Amino acid sequence: MSLVAALTGGQGADYWLTRWLLQRSLAVIYLVGFLVAVNQFRPLLGSHGLTPVPFFLQRVSFWRTPSLFYLHYSDGLAMVFAWIGVACSLLAVAGLSERFGTPVSMAIWFVMWLLYLSFVNVGQTWYSFGWETLLLEAGFLAIFLGASNVAPPVIVIWMFRWVLFRLMFGAGLIKLRGDPCWRDLTCLIYHYQSQPIPNPLSWYFNRLPAVIDKAGVLFNHLAELIAPFGYLVPFRPIRYSAGIITIAFQGMLILSGNLSWLNWLTIVIAISCFDDRILARVLPVHAGALEPLALPHQVAITVLVLLVGALSIPPVVNMFSRQQLMNASFEPLHLVNTYGAFGSISRDRYEVVLEGTADSVVTPATSWKEYEFKAKPGDVARRPRVVAPYHLRLDWLMWFAALSRDYADPWMLPLVARLLQNDKPTLGLMGANPFPDRPPGFIRARLYQYRFTTPEQRRQTGNWWSRTLADEYLRPVSLRTPGLIEGLQAQGWVY
Repeated sequence: MSLVAALTGGQGADYWLTRWLLQRSLAVIYLVGFLVAVNQFRPLLGSHGLTPVPFFLQRVSFWRTPSLFYLHYSDGLAMVFAWIGVACSLLAVAGLSERFGTPVSMAIWFVMWLLYLSFVNVGQTWYSFGWETLLLEAGFLAIFLGASNVAPPVIVIWMFRWVLFRLMFGAGLIKLRGDPCWRDLTCLIYHYQSQPIPNPLSWYFNRLPAVIDKAGVLFNHLAELIAPFGYLVPFRPIRYSAGIITIAFQGMLILSGNLSWLNWLTIVIAISCFDDRILARVLPVHAGALEPLALPHQVAITVLVLLVGALSIPPVVNMFSRQQLMNASFEPLHLVNTYGAFGSISRDRYEVVLEGTADSVVTPATSWKEYEFKAKPGDVARRPRVVAPYHLRLDWLMWFAALSRDYADPWMLPLVARLLQNDKPTLGLMGANPFPDRPPGFIRARLYQYRFTTPEQRRQTGNWWSRTLADEYLRPVSLRTPGLIEGLQAQGWVY
């Protein structure tokens, strides 16, 4: 048997349903990612956005962050790319991309990967999350899965398991090396309240007894430190068990919070742990006659294996390093990355609350109105939202801004300036506008400590949260504040 056949062969027919489910589920996540770009890219990163792409392209070289936008950038082109991504994702979700042969399938998946790479590589802090590179890595592998009429390349299924191993085991290691609460089993006592965007069930999870929280941390360690080795075992019962543990763990995370599409994408990748012997029991889809892989496809997969093998060295070294990076790429195409999550847990929850006033002069008697965001805590009476797998980028960055002002340096003042203009695209990223008739005269930001209410407090007030003023985050500013607009223009921001 040739090297090519050895790498791409195996009982491909045993993984037809695995490939079928992987491709369609992964396409759903791509669809969500491109819809986020349709709705949020222009106000965040467009020519008049908070951190404009054109200014970024002037400062950073193509070779550092390759993107189609280096050829030309306009807001219109960005929307064309986003909608092409939506269309390709829908073709893949419907399975149409797989019905016209492997070249068509590879082309559609390549377009999705290339377009999303182009957004990520100019996305700056807004696209700096680990699930962006995870989607790119999984999407790149999907290019090589082939069409529905050919035998699935088993080695590519195994490469998805390798992604899953690095994702989960890396997350487990970063926890053990990071916050001591992962070692004394107390992290979940704080996590449900302090996580980026809680959902309605987070309030109830936060009321669980400490012994249940500690059991949850033990299950976390089982899912992230022990189960991952089962992904790489040929013995089916062990691999099935590892996949089931992973999916159950991710399901608990979905129930207890909003972590964008991280948990959903992890479940998708975990499909690779299963084959048709078990999937056929729940999926009434049947393969027809399967053709062997064409020689060009086999050669491409062989190159892929060698490439992933070489690029896996830095992530593996990183995983076992005392200075382990939590989420990082070691090359600009994000083909093989390192992952991790919640290496440290905040004990307290702080929120930056933006307030505006219609007054032309700020006095002690000035009346302030709060801006609401789509999902992050604000009004203490508002029920937490369910938004995952959709990703509200501004809401997430506001959570980081409350942790440290350094996280907000590139975009907080541009955000305030746009709100002072009643900029419609920027307001579209947020909840209701408290100044619908004319722009506010001043905006300020205050830092509050938030806590979930107790059952007694909730019965008495109906509130989900209680809050206490902790600090002034940003003093009142207006468009007339000396140096505000000039400073922003020096950073490439367009007034």
